[in-house]
Amino acid sequence: MKIVVDRLSPTPQEFEFEAGSAWWRQAIAPSRDLPEELPEPLRIRVEAYTAVEDLVIQGTVEGAVPLECSRCLARYRQGLRESFRVVLEPAGLRQPADPEGARALTRDGLCLSEDVGSGWFRGDEIEMGPFFQEVVSLALPVKPLCGEQCKGLCGRCGADLNRGPCGCPEIESESPFAVLQQLRDGSTRGED
Repeated sequence: MKIVVDRLSPTPQEFEFEAGSAWWRQAIAPSRDLPEELPEPLRIRVEAYTAVEDLVIQGTVEGAVPLECSRCLARYRQGLRESFRVVLEPAGLRQPADPEGARALTRDGLCLSEDVGSGWFRGDEIEMGPFFQEVVSLALPVKPLCGEQCKGLCGRCGADLNRGPCGCPEIESESPFAVLQQLRDGSTRGED
């Protein structure tokens, strides 16, 4: 997933990449404890061009990713369509203060800023894999849900409540204000 810097011009050039299960296993799955196989490769469409000395890289990542519902633990496919845009300045002799950023600039020819919308580049080629990893990671939900109406699992027996009631007796939960009610009731009795 490389872009050759010398081939770019002010006229936008289009690139297409596919990120399959091998990329997913290495880049995303280990960090999020996700299934290791993609149902289909992610399609990455990129438009890249120069703007004076800077490089502008924009596009979309599309596909479906396997996730596990945070309520009922069911595996499901989440559609993904995420746009991105990054403006890269030539690094020149500058070095990132962050050691990880310095390693990335040396290894990939790319060092991203904290907001992932800007960064530095160095060299003739830019390895875009780590950037696409950031785009996909930020697009994934923090608490994945198989559906808004997911009822989750029973807190006592672990049954999937989406399939129906589990049969556990309902426990009347006491209001957090019940203690205040008892204090109030006790103080009114003491006045009599």
